[in-house]
Amino acid sequence: MQTTDFIWFDGKMVPWADAQVHVLTHALHYGSAVFEGIRAYACADGTSAVFRLKEHSQRLLNSAKILRLNIPYTVDEISQGILDTLKANKMKEGYIRPLSFVGDGEMGVYPGNNKVHTIIAVWPWGAYLGPEALEMGIRAKTSSFARMHVNTLMSKAKAAGNYVNSILAKIEAKEDGYDEAVMLDTNGFVSEATGENIFIVRDGIIKTTPWTSILGGITRDSVMKVARDLGYTVEEALAEVDRFLDHAMLSNQNTVYIIHGNGTGALRNAIQKHLRTHRGVKSFRLGRYGEGESGVTVVELK
Repeated sequence: MQTTDFIWFDGKMVPWADAQVHVLTHALHYGSAVFEGIRAYACADGTSAVFRLKEHSQRLLNSAKILRLNIPYTVDEISQGILDTLKANKMKEGYIRPLSFVGDGEMGVYPGNNKVHTIIAVWPWGAYLGPEALEMGIRAKTSSFARMHVNTLMSKAKAAGNYVNSILAKIEAKEDGYDEAVMLDTNGFVSEATGENIFIVRDGIIKTTPWTSILGGITRDSVMKVARDLGYTVEEALAEVDRFLDHAMLSNQNTVYIIHGNGTGALRNAIQKHLRTHRGVKSFRLGRYGEGESGVTVVELK
């Protein structure tokens, strides 16, 4: 991991190495934290842009409300903190990680009056599944771990504790020699990957899992909106695993895509440029576009 100079910590810029917390921090023990994953991109005109900045900042606060974390910042203040952190680190593009977490104080599951801290870190980070995934595709397996039931936890919050489900599935997939895991919901329908949403393209129709068992990604929303703007039919529908696997056995008109939620400011142009292969249905397989690297990890499942 490549470090940078400063981290925004509770409204102040502190040196990277000084952004520290106590080992009895509540979130470290119980997962009481919410976060976002965002990308900034260097644009062709020399400027930089953060992908759907306001929406990410709003989702951070929404997640905090679900977990009943009192974050003393507004959407605009979080957004400005992100921009300030990029500027302080002289970064034209890179990965952005806002995180709000329950600090130390009272120990035990109930966080009590422990202070809620917020940090914003930025650093260079390439393609989520590696640059070769954008060109060669990935190997994925159906996970033995089901995506947690919608009523098990508050699954619409992007909460740190929720990701134990994904961690277990990812470790299993890697240990079995795969790049990624496809998780089913508790009824056996295709849900999502460990950190990505899934799209299926068949017979001119783009399908994706509805919100019933997934964390609705902001990049997912962008893909759906752009595809519809371009005239394609996009459906939210449940898919059985056998139908999913049938799609993955690539014919020249059936394709499965895994879309990682880091967004891209070049999304529209990239889709227009690259969606051209499947009998009128264009592919969401993106590599580098323009001056910046695509922040949508879109990889063909082989």
